[in-house]
Amino acid sequence: MSETPGTRTSPVQSVDRAITILEVLAELGETGVTEIAQRLDVHKSTAFRLVAALENRGLVEQVGDRGKYRLGMAVVRLAGAVADQLDVTRRARPACEDLAAQTGETVNVALADGDAALNVDQVRGASSVVTHNWIGERTPLHATSSGKVLMAFSAPVRARGLAGRLRRFTDATLTRRRDLEEALDKIAVDGFATTAEELEVGLNAVAAPVRGPDGSVVAALSVSGPAYRLSAERLLEVAPAVVAAAERASAALGWRVTP
Repeated sequence: MSETPGTRTSPVQSVDRAITILEVLAELGETGVTEIAQRLDVHKSTAFRLVAALENRGLVEQVGDRGKYRLGMAVVRLAGAVADQLDVTRRARPACEDLAAQTGETVNVALADGDAALNVDQVRGASSVVTHNWIGERTPLHATSSGKVLMAFSAPVRARGLAGRLRRFTDATLTRRRDLEEALDKIAVDGFATTAEELEVGLNAVAAPVRGPDGSVVAALSVSGPAYRLSAERLLEVAPAVVAAAERASAALGWRVTP
């Protein structure tokens, strides 16, 4: 144990520990203070004080009189606030489902999240044999079709994507800023982005922008699949359908094309 009773902790450390408690409860469903203290590597009295503070705010609640705790209803309220921000997921879902049925491939919706693209929804097509669930995963902006779309149509996202080192994931990954910037300029003109084995060998994708009511790009809608089925040539064939689906999702969000 890294802490003894009476040890003073900084506010930041306390916040970090409190968040860890929430993550532990999300993982385990319910558990006791002893187990929480072990996961935090702190004394039981410290864990109890943190749990009590979270309980006081409704973020955790005690399960009967068994000495176990679980996430409280206040977490649902906070999640609801996030869900409002992710309205794009709900409104884009019909377009995603139709596109997955049309192409037979996996369809994803991603949002810009710092220096990455965060996948927030996924629909598998009939041809999809991959069981990987991308929801909740952050993927590099420069090596994914969704990330490139988000960069190409948003100056702030573009700046974040170009700020750090462009990590190489495969031989096809664009790691020179000049090459990436040229690709982004082309994407802005074409209205869609493709990637051929740039994130993973054998994985190809094509994405198009989803716009909010004011016309700004709020998300990227993509189709991905194995390279043997979704070849570079096939990506260009599928692109118009992806663009159409993204425009449909945009319309559902309130965007209207001006003459």
